[in-house]
Amino acid sequence: MKGLALPPRIALAQRPTPLQYLPRATERWGCGKRLWIKRDDLTGCLLSGNKVRKLEFIVAHALAEGYDTLITCGGLQSNHCRATAFAAAQAGLSAHLVLRGDTPLTGQGNYLLGQLAGATINCYPKSHYVAELPALLEAWRVHYAERGKKALVIPTGGSDGLGIWGYIAACEELREDLARADIESAHLVTATGSGGTQAGLTLGTTLHALPLTVWGVNVCDDEAYFLNKVATDVADWRSRFPGQPAATVTPRVIDGYVGAGYGVASPEVLRVIADLAALEGVLLDPVYTGKAFHGLVKELPTGRFDDQRDIVFLHSGGVFGVFPQADQFGFLHTAASG
Repeated sequence: MKGLALPPRIALAQRPTPLQYLPRATERWGCGKRLWIKRDDLTGCLLSGNKVRKLEFIVAHALAEGYDTLITCGGLQSNHCRATAFAAAQAGLSAHLVLRGDTPLTGQGNYLLGQLAGATINCYPKSHYVAELPALLEAWRVHYAERGKKALVIPTGGSDGLGIWGYIAACEELREDLARADIESAHLVTATGSGGTQAGLTLGTTLHALPLTVWGVNVCDDEAYFLNKVATDVADWRSRFPGQPAATVTPRVIDGYVGAGYGVASPEVLRVIADLAALEGVLLDPVYTGKAFHGLVKELPTGRFDDQRDIVFLHSGGVFGVFPQADQFGFLHTAASG
């Protein structure tokens, strides 16, 4: 878009990622629509998914401002924390992860990967983490400052006015995707957990005048929370980057698919994950993309998307989250033995 000036960015992601048609998923679930998937799980193995697009701008900012340490936070199996640890290692920075939950006896999934990337990790019980997170992050920042280091505190999911540049920039890529696929207009559905990806896409489609209607399927909290979070991130973007083109955003949330809570997948979600993997060779995860795709499948027959022929699902990565929940897929063994 004319007048849109991107801030500094470093190359971490494998870009562009493909837009893939899902013929068998379309036949099974499409209700007359064509289903597509934007394969942002292919942005790079250890820096996989949506997180690395944000980190390209966050790490560039850290390097430009002389930071030597990245502090961030999330759950024990946080994709963002794992990606931050590897981004820091690639950039020659240190990483410190503040995680929600009890310290595991043995590392697995993203927790293990964070360890392998050399990150310092501190775990806090959920009640302590929820009540004291800002204070915990500030205490660790001061800890490094007292030792002559300069630490950048990155919010949950890298979701703020800096991080949302990842998907503002990705909208140029989406423009080319739509043209190659001969898609005139479409709905775009993504999982939303910290809100930054949804905010970037919602703002980016407006700035780039893309014929896309962006929906976030919340995997935690509720619709009101994410309507406010998107607005907050966009306001932060405007404040931090004055002089950018004006844009009015209208966030949209598909609520009702959180289930029993963040990180807890229902048998229906697990079944959809297995079905899509068998139908299309595409693997979703139980925390984010599995819930969001399940929500899309459930919403298709309701008529919510009836004004468009094409539906694009953003695969935001997170496949390492499958392994810590491997025991939840016991139905696969039952089917095999049957």
